[in-house]
Amino acid sequence: MSMKRFLLRSLAAVVFASGTLLTSAAQAADPYVTLDVAQPSDTAGKIEVLEFFAYSCPHCAHMEPMVEKMLPSLPDNVVFRGVPVAFNASMADLQRLYYSLQALDRMDLHSKVFDAIHKDHDRIYTADAITDWIVKQGVDRKAFEDVFNSFGINTKLQRANELAEAYKIEGTPSFAVAGKYVTSPSMTGSYEGTIEEVEKLVAKATGQ
Repeated sequence: MSMKRFLLRSLAAVVFASGTLLTSAAQAADPYVTLDVAQPSDTAGKIEVLEFFAYSCPHCAHMEPMVEKMLPSLPDNVVFRGVPVAFNASMADLQRLYYSLQALDRMDLHSKVFDAIHKDHDRIYTADAITDWIVKQGVDRKAFEDVFNSFGINTKLQRANELAEAYKIEGTPSFAVAGKYVTSPSMTGSYEGTIEEVEKLVAKATGQ
C-alpha cells in the first residue's frame, strides 16, 4: 500500500472512530468527484451503482443496513452491484467469500458476515476460518470449497481489482454511479449524506 493511500485511510478511520464528521474539509470539497474517463457498464442496458466495500471495514458494516434500505428505491434502469475491495493480499479471501455467496445463491449471509466480524469478533479472514464459519451457517463444505476455489471466482476477483483501479478507490465504502461519479463518507461528511448523494447522482444520471 502506498504511503498516500495509508494516510488517507488512516485519517478516515480516526475521524469516524471519534464519532465526529469531516467538517471543514468535507464542506470545502464537492460531495463527489467525476472521473476523467467514464467507465463502461458491465450490465448491458443498465446504469450501474457500484459499492466498493470490504467485510473487514467497520464503516461498510455500519452502512450496510442503509444500503439495503436504499435498494428498492432505485429506478428500473439502474442496477446495484457490490464490489469487494482488497487493499492487500490478506483481504483476498474475503473478496472470494462475497462472490462465493453470490454463486451459491446465499446472499442472505452477506450481512451476517459483517455481524460475525464486527459484532461477534470472529476472525474469519483466512480461507480455513471462512470455510469453518460458512459450514456453521448450513452450507455444505465441499460445495463451498469447490466454488470458493473455482476459476469463475478468480475471474470475478480480477474484475473487482480492475474496477477498484479504474475508479481510483483508496478507501471503503465508496460508491460509483453511472460509470463516472464517485462519492464516499469522506467526501460527504456522513454515512447518511453519502446515501443521499448516491440518490442524487442516480437522479442526475437518469435525468429524473
